[in-house]
Amino acid sequence: MNAGAAPSPLVRWIRFNFVGAMGIAVQFVALFLLKGVFHFDYLFATAFAVEAAVIHNFVWHEQFTWVDRINPGRAKLRTLGRGSGLRFLRFNLTTGAVSIIGNLALMKVMVGQVHMNYLLANGIAITLCSIANFLVSDGWVFGEAPTD
Repeated sequence: MNAGAAPSPLVRWIRFNFVGAMGIAVQFVALFLLKGVFHFDYLFATAFAVEAAVIHNFVWHEQFTWVDRINPGRAKLRTLGRGSGLRFLRFNLTTGAVSIIGNLALMKVMVGQVHMNYLLANGIAITLCSIANFLVSDGWVFGEAPTD
């Protein structure tokens, strides 16, 4: 793949999941600290942990997963810049909302009603929300390269 070529959908999906795996670590650590150490309510802790992961993932998706669309011709790491604010807003409104609403709803059922361990339930919720997040991110959030 040359420097200006877009990665294949498979490569992009692998990058998305790599970033997502790091985001899962961020989310689990935040959830563990907020719920397990500081004893916040599990739903409150989940919402904040998800938002921490959303912010983490946005930065890395812009820098790595969709860098070719953010900065055409330079598929390498760069600083956040032109258009990042609007993309972050779209990312938070879509994948952030899917993640937060999906995680909270699934946690309410799995922890609150089924009495599943909160960390196991969180892993299941993350998995179930990831495909929708990839499709929305690929199609809308990072869907078009900026025009000059």
